[in-house]
Amino acid sequence: MRRTPFFKVHCLAVLLACGLLVSTAAAQSTIFIVRHAEKAQNSGDDPDLSEAGRARAESLANLLKDASISAIYTSELKRTQQTAAPIAKILHLEPTVIAAKDRAALLAKLKDSSGNVLVVGHSNTIPDLIEALGVATPISIADNDYDNLFVVVLEEKPRLIRLHFR
Repeated sequence: MRRTPFFKVHCLAVLLACGLLVSTAAAQSTIFIVRHAEKAQNSGDDPDLSEAGRARAESLANLLKDASISAIYTSELKRTQQTAAPIAKILHLEPTVIAAKDRAALLAKLKDSSGNVLVVGHSNTIPDLIEALGVATPISIADNDYDNLFVVVLEEKPRLIRLHFR
């Protein structure tokens, strides 16, 4: 993937925003939430990532490698685990797998967390999770939308920052 100067400036801006967020959020948790990267068009209910998806997973890892992430949560499906794999490898973390349908278990883990956490979810689980974390802003994710990075800062009144990455 060829990186244009705009891409580099865009990524730098996102990294700075995340870095500022991390440094000002020392007393509370910051939860980074992404949808799994692009999936392969093969048959079956649990496809692998496509080549574009693997590239996006690497991009996510490069974007978040300095965000002081202390835990990673994925669903049981391969595409979420494969999206998290590059950042988990860089940070030497073992992702915790929680069934996509078990929002209560994931929510309990997130509310008990301290520090920064990454959640790799699905277009149909992320909006409900963000709402359950106390953010009133309605979220919708299109079927072909893979570039959202939702940042939820858990404070007395949770804040949501929505970024995009390539």
